Amino acid sequence: MSETLTIEVQPREQTGKNANRRSRSAGKIPAVVYGGGKESVSIEVDRKTLIDMVKGHSGENPIFLLKLGDKERHAMIRHTQVDPVSRQVIHIDFQRVLLDQKVRVAVPVELVGTAHGVKAEGGMLDFVTREVHVECLPGEIPKHLDLDVTGLHVGQHAEAKDLKLPEGVALLDEPDRVIASLGHGRIETDETAEGAAGEPELIKQRKAEE
Repeated sequence: MSETLTIEVQPREQTGKNANRRSRSAGKIPAVVYGGGKESVSIEVDRKTLIDMVKGHSGENPIFLLKLGDKERHAMIRHTQVDPVSRQVIHIDFQRVLLDQKVRVAVPVELVGTAHGVKAEGGMLDFVTREVHVECLPGEIPKHLDLDVTGLHVGQHAEAKDLKLPEGVALLDEPDRVIASLGHGRIETDETAEGAAGEPELIKQRKAEE
């Protein structure tokens, strides 16, 4: 389930491109906190502290406890703006959340096991959908959802309804959305092999005739 990460934030007295540039030069990331029936608040967070904090949480939906002086508020990252050149995060949108109210999030899917069709039938597994949308309380957001593919044969597929959902987690995507499918691998037939072997001889023969 999602962890709660506590981080100190500071208010931004000035906003705009120049102010944001100065904030980034000082090792901060400009951000905004919105939602929860309250006005938006402009803040900034220490870049190194945030990066160190979220290491190991890639693809997850951690809950942050933002501490601004004597005020605290739970929030989730809803959007990050990334510089196209440096690939550094240059702005963050935090959305306030209440721990007793459900949220909607995207959760990554992980495949478990080796499909029978891959081991015994020469099939090839296609991982079609790598994340699905769910609804649950903030503290119950799963880090990932497992999909057991061991029973899949060539020509079969697994759907969103086959995912193992923890108690309290509801699937929002269509139940028949394909997550993984198992098709035929590339098999070289005798005719293909003979054709490939014969082509050089045909080329040599044509050159000799010319």
